[in-house]
Amino acid sequence: MQVILLERVAKLGQMGDVVAVKDGYARNFLLPQGKALRASEANIAQFEDQKAQLEARNLETKKEAEDLAAKLDGQQFIVIRSASEAGALYGSVTPRDAADAATEAGFTVDRKQVILTAPIKELGLHDMTVRLHPEVDATIQVNVARSAEEAELQASGKSIQELAAEAEAEAEFEIAELFDDIGAATSEDDDLAEAVEEAEAEDED
Repeated sequence: MQVILLERVAKLGQMGDVVAVKDGYARNFLLPQGKALRASEANIAQFEDQKAQLEARNLETKKEAEDLAAKLDGQQFIVIRSASEAGALYGSVTPRDAADAATEAGFTVDRKQVILTAPIKELGLHDMTVRLHPEVDATIQVNVARSAEEAELQASGKSIQELAAEAEAEAEFEIAELFDDIGAATSEDDDLAEAVEEAEAEDED
């Protein structure tokens, strides 16, 4: 199907371009979302009449998107999830989760604007692109952790593997200390027993 683009569409063309696309893509995405019109003579003439107005509106929305991008770019949002000790999530983090976390922090982000190249299935810091306008993107970071404390440690640059190794080392140290205490207590008991035996022996003499 031939369509005329009403805005820039990534990997397709700029506003005003007449392009050939698959019928399903046009019917299910471009036309219902107001991104394009069928490239009939009447629609092309209509576009030419409205071109100045569309360009002005595009510039306005682009400026708004750039203002938001300046505030949003580089922001980090925490998403709390259950995960295994190795850091594998029970489920995955979706664009909706990222959009909800950004919205809770006071930014207006729709899940359709969040671009995720692959599912997030493990704890850690993950970068995501937010398409605020056909010509404006921002990059956010999602900090996926099991608790706010863990998120804070991850934000400081520690990976889940490092945190697990630290926890293991701490547990081993505590066990070693416990055995030392037990050893010291046993030694004291032995000394006490010896002292008692000596005292008894003296009494017998």
